Amino acid sequence: MPEHEQDGQEREFDLRWADSAEHKEPSARARMLAARWKHNPPGPVPFRADPEHRGSRRRSSWVSTAVVLGCVAAVIVLLGYINFRAPY
Repeated sequence: MPEHEQDGQEREFDLRWADSAEHKEPSARARMLAARWKHNPPGPVPFRADPEHRGSRRRSSWVSTAVVLGCVAAVIVLLGYINFRAPY
């Protein structure tokens, strides 16, 4: 059996063995957060945002959309003007 196929089969076996483990070690980030929260637990986080923040976000998205559409319209008008003025 070629060497690269054997390495692939050994790796696949190792992955199956690791996935079937009863106890899985948490990631480094999970261990770091657990250690940090042990001494300083995080405060409760609401499921939904506060009502006053939702309205401002919605308006800003409309403003952003209007600015983008305005820029697209300006580019279209500018390109049309350039094509109109170009000699044939």
